[in-house]
Amino acid sequence: MGLRFLNTLSRAVEDFVPLDPQGRRVGMYCCGPTVYDLAHVGNFRTFVSADLVRRWLEFKGYAVQHVMNITDVEDKIIARVRSAQVAITEYTRKYEEEFLADLRTLGCRLPHQMPHATAHLAEMITLIGQLLERGVAYSTPDGSVYFSIQKYRERGHQYGQLVNLNFENLRVGERVRNDEYAKESLADFALWKARVPEDGAVFWPSPWGEGRPGWHIECSAMSMKVLGRSFDLHLGGEDLAFPHHEDEIAQSEGAGLHAPGERFVKYWLHVAHLLVEGKKMAKSLGNFFTLRDLLGKGHTGREIRYLLLTAHYRESFNFTLEGLQGARTALARLDECLAKLREAAAGAAAAAAEPQLIASFTAALDDDFNISAGWAAIFEWVRQKNKALAENQLTPALAAAALAAWEQLDAVLGVGAQAAGEAPAEIVALLEQRQAARKARDFKRSDTLRDEIKARGWIIEDTPKGPKLKPA
Repeated sequence: MGLRFLNTLSRAVEDFVPLDPQGRRVGMYCCGPTVYDLAHVGNFRTFVSADLVRRWLEFKGYAVQHVMNITDVEDKIIARVRSAQVAITEYTRKYEEEFLADLRTLGCRLPHQMPHATAHLAEMITLIGQLLERGVAYSTPDGSVYFSIQKYRERGHQYGQLVNLNFENLRVGERVRNDEYAKESLADFALWKARVPEDGAVFWPSPWGEGRPGWHIECSAMSMKVLGRSFDLHLGGEDLAFPHHEDEIAQSEGAGLHAPGERFVKYWLHVAHLLVEGKKMAKSLGNFFTLRDLLGKGHTGREIRYLLLTAHYRESFNFTLEGLQGARTALARLDECLAKLREAAAGAAAAAAEPQLIASFTAALDDDFNISAGWAAIFEWVRQKNKALAENQLTPALAAAALAAWEQLDAVLGVGAQAAGEAPAEIVALLEQRQAARKARDFKRSDTLRDEIKARGWIIEDTPKGPKLKPA
């Protein structure tokens, strides 16, 4: 049996069959960060889950093209830029760099392409023009352009493909200018927003006047630009299913670019919320941890990644500091077993991977990315190997085969094992931030980062070949 997972579009578990006639290439798009502040660990649950999906597809032999957008213009960004009184590029670049450093700390593979909204205005304007030509969008006297849900439906399209919407109880026909709106406020949404005084210097020219794009049109234009008008897999947090992803479908399919029966995206996958004390983790609620908060408490990126990968992606789970301590204990148990296997395998020739563990793990991950069952298989394997080691039943060849199996699976899990004397990923990320600060001649921040690195047990040695990290 091959890979099967829940497609939000059909609300059913389906076999994964790529659009590629050869069945090899996979286009995968994940909604990326809005770079107005540091991301919190709830955001990173989606990105770590996307990393797992990508790694599993690659493990199974697919050639994945992983795309993640950078939203660098949006309501919240403009408000922050106005308050900080700096250029939008200066403001967003800082948080983009922090976000990418966090991804590296969590062991995520960087996407192959990261299109920026501000670099794709031409594609957005073209797509808006196509929607206007088809009569599913309209302009207003102030120079804004809105998508008409009514006209879209009159053309035979379904609005409400990812979520069930009761049009009898929803206020259809109203307009919303905000980038985000609640389910009960279903309404025509802005494709292009006319410039207003509050926007300051954040605006671009268009056929309808100066202004900027709406949030939803950004992902439609960028995903189709990079992956083509139809692609395989679109991921994001479950809070994006409506309105953001629903509006993406409407804009993309409403433009008339697809052949009959052709879809904008074949499979949609949504990741459940992370909870803190039973509530959704959100900046608006003030109950969130940034990665730096957790690193400052002595936890590692490896431990955080492990904890984020312990629950099924469609299952909400409570993120706690106690859970991170449990992650540390679990990883220590795994590391101890691997160290014993390496000792037992000393001198053995390279061996083929032990098949049983790989088979059990594959059955779990092919079943809707059931990572919980995958970890259960791994720790049962740890128990068995510890027993065999204690009873001297593992030859060097068997130990080498066991290690080869683990190395294959860790290419999917990305938790590894910290080598002796090697700086953790989060310390390396801090070093990279220090280098960026030095390059920008921000020596105050550079010194602060150096002190933070030292407080965590590492010192920086600046050499002609660049900085090196050494244990303090």
